[in-house]
This record gives sequence, structure tokens and C-alpha cells, in this order.
Amino acid sequence: MENWKDYCSEENFLGIGSTRKVYRAGDKVIKVHLHPIGYEQSMQEKLIYQVMERLGYQSFFAQMMEVYEEYAVQAFASPLALKDFQTYDLSNEDQRLTSEHLKLIELLDCEFDSFDLKDSGNFGMDDNGRLIFIDYGMTKKRYEQEWVPEADAGLIPQIYFEACQSCGIEKELRIYGEHDQDRRCVECGKC
Repeated sequence: MENWKDYCSEENFLGIGSTRKVYRAGDKVIKVHLHPIGYEQSMQEKLIYQVMERLGYQSFFAQMMEVYEEYAVQAFASPLALKDFQTYDLSNEDQRLTSEHLKLIELLDCEFDSFDLKDSGNFGMDDNGRLIFIDYGMTKKRYEQEWVPEADAGLIPQIYFEACQSCGIEKELRIYGEHDQDRRCVECGKC
């Protein structure tokens, strides 16, 4: 994708996390690495996808196609809708989570040390309306040893649910350390 930056525009924007920003590029997404941890997550997703492909579970995962230092390319899946402008945890009773999903969540936890596996922001819907993993590269070890210290230092954002000081809507805000007073949402200009 020589022209990958051309897709990284406001009209193609899908979402932002603490370490990656995602844009749609047709039937693919571009995950721009905002922090080295984002690159590590993308590499982990590529590894997991390759293992799941060998095990015959690739249809449950958005394929991580390419990973470069600045960005990664993944197959597109429609993001799940937010509830009250925020993500939420999927419960075992959620009809979209099949027994296969629950088995894969356990496998990811045990074999890959995966973290935050039931957050709705980590899932999308494929073309058949089936739930698939789209963000599955964070490990518990990386979260505890790398992400938490960086977030505590204000180098990467934590997500807070508060009213945006610009639009006034209560939603997820990106907060960089305890001294960050900019309480605007992404839509109102905060990166």
C-alpha cells in the first residue's frame, strides 16, 4: 500500500485507541501506530492470525495482512456500535458470542496471554453479520509492564467517560496523565 497515507483522512476515520488510529481503505483498514506498543500489538495480531489459520479458526479473526513500522493493514469488519458513546464488555449471555468464540477467548488467554478479550471495541461484524475479533494483540504482560507505566507518565492516553468540554456529550475521552486538563473528545479535536 504505497499510498496508505491517502486513506488516513477524516472521512475514512473509524476509531482511535491509546496506541493506534484506524482508517478504512475499502475492504481493508489501516492501523496507524501512534506508539511502539501499537506496532507490537499489530505484530502479535499477525502471529495470532497465522496460528488461527493453521488451526482452522481464521474466520473468527480479521486477517492481519501486513505490518510495517508505521502502520498495519487488516481486513475490514464493521465495528460494533457504541452504547452511550462508549465500548462495553460482552457478557457470556450475549447471543453474538457463540461457544466457539468462548473457546477462542480461553485459548487466546491461555496460549497468548491476551488481554481485554470481551471489550466490544475489540470485535467487529463480518459480511455475514458474524462477530469476529478485530483488535486482539494486547497481552497482559505488555499491558502491565509497558502500557500502564506509559499511561501513568502521560505518554499514552487512558480512556475516561466524561462530558466533553466542547460538545457537552458524555463519552469516552482520551486523557494523558493526571495533569491533562483538555477534556475534549476526538470528534471535537483531541488526538
